Amino acid sequence: MVVHTAEGKFDAPEFRPWFQHYDPQVPPHLTYPSIPLYCLLDDTAAKTPTSPCTNFFGRRLTYQRVRELSDRFAASICHLGVRKRDRVILLLPNSPQFLITYYGLLKAGAVVVPLNPLSVERELEFFLTDSGAQVVITIPLFLDKVASLKGKTPLRHIVCSRLADFLSFPLNLIQGFREWRLIRRVGRSDVVDFKELLQQAPPPDWHPESVSPDELAVLIYSGGTTGVAKGIMLSQFNLVANAHQIIAWANLTDEQGVLAVIPFFHGFGMNVIMNSAVQAGGEIFLMPRFSAKAVAKAIQKYKPSFFIGVPALFVQLSNLPGIERYDFSSLKGTFVGAAPLTKAIKDEFERKTGGRMIEGYGLTESTTAIMANPYHGMHKVGSIGIPFPDVDVKIVSIGDGHDLAPGELGEIVLRSPSVMLGYYNNPEETQKTIVDGWLYTGDIGYMDDEGYFYITDRKKDLIIVGGFNVFPREIDELIYQHPKVKEGITIGLPDLRKGERIKVYIVLKEGETATPEEFIAYFKERLTPYKVPSEVEFRSELPKSMIGKILRRALREEESRKTKKTR
Repeated sequence: MVVHTAEGKFDAPEFRPWFQHYDPQVPPHLTYPSIPLYCLLDDTAAKTPTSPCTNFFGRRLTYQRVRELSDRFAASICHLGVRKRDRVILLLPNSPQFLITYYGLLKAGAVVVPLNPLSVERELEFFLTDSGAQVVITIPLFLDKVASLKGKTPLRHIVCSRLADFLSFPLNLIQGFREWRLIRRVGRSDVVDFKELLQQAPPPDWHPESVSPDELAVLIYSGGTTGVAKGIMLSQFNLVANAHQIIAWANLTDEQGVLAVIPFFHGFGMNVIMNSAVQAGGEIFLMPRFSAKAVAKAIQKYKPSFFIGVPALFVQLSNLPGIERYDFSSLKGTFVGAAPLTKAIKDEFERKTGGRMIEGYGLTESTTAIMANPYHGMHKVGSIGIPFPDVDVKIVSIGDGHDLAPGELGEIVLRSPSVMLGYYNNPEETQKTIVDGWLYTGDIGYMDDEGYFYITDRKKDLIIVGGFNVFPREIDELIYQHPKVKEGITIGLPDLRKGERIKVYIVLKEGETATPEEFIAYFKERLTPYKVPSEVEFRSELPKSMIGKILRRALREEESRKTKKTR
């Protein structure tokens, strides 16, 4: 079986041990259409025009309406000077505007650059300069910091959309007044009104820009938590192929809705939720920000079939007072990714809600998810599951890269039609990461005899204590098993005598008290001496990314600053 990708083709495996564990409806190989990414929306609108596409706090837009608005935006944005292959930044929360502008920009032939709206000015200056983007689309809340970058970056136009434009009364009145004041503060002359861009229908002879499947569609920045952010280039084909893989795996249909809490600027939210749901024709329940209580209420009210999140979100839900009172019975699948899922988190959430958590794995360099535990079939606790159709995965030695047998620990490498084009303006890193068509993930793990994969840690997170390798995830698992713990994380810190020492940060459940000595004794009972943390620090909260991932690097940087001050 030959699978075609934007970079050429590769021979997909005829047989792998994981094929025997596929759900009956999942084939080992798929056929991928050679279409532009925006066809996911247009094709669904043609098939089911009146079906709801977005649900934003109860206000629905049909697929036909979202398609019409994306056409209008595409035609209008070209009048601002946006041309084929131009980069355009989206600085938006999950909202109807995100879908309209995302697919509209693709129809204009532009490259979408989705960014975290909470990025600070310094970070935005880097993204604008690195990508060369001249247009930013945002909301009033972020206007000040965007406007401050004019003159220092290539930025020429700011398009502003009020969230209130797609909200129903009474939120419209309250939110609208706040947003009006923010726009006034920046100055009307510097801002292009998004709503005005949607007023005029495209001329009769207008049509979406012709683009090749192997052209760049999305430039998504990743790696900010492990160093300087890198621009990951995803082609039209990468995103279309991955959406097909996800739909096949989860058996998504137009009768199923998905709760969209994970932000669309992140690859996980953009493709696992948005693009896949749009292609399947399901309803997307949009939530601009995470709140455990709001999520529980939304699941009970709107009854989505799928909920996708990261482990930290499920910790918050499990600890929500009265979580057992909410009805989660509509959920057919609760998919978890983007960070390791501990057994304790899984057990507690399932016990309190009656749901079934399905752990998966992916990375932005492979568009997003590329493996998961079967939707219906055998789950293995602690496993990230088995590869999707047309995804070939193996374990190689960290030293010389030779193939390893089942059970042996090494680096996870993969091939897939969803593997990125490369890093933007960074051929050296691209060559290190993609070798002979295989993507080196930087994740350490192993495969068992049945083809299920496991991650022990990130290569960069490995702690070396006195010459011994310590995987932080092993200690993280113990942290979450402690009955007093709400959440926690493990890091390695420089140590003159041992090379590195181990420190853990712990957030206790409400009403609980503990001492560092109590936890160190707990670890001593359960770990080899060199793995026992030497320091325990209690916190009220831990630093997290926009999608709720606890940031080890932020804690390491904090400790580094402390060390410098004491010198």
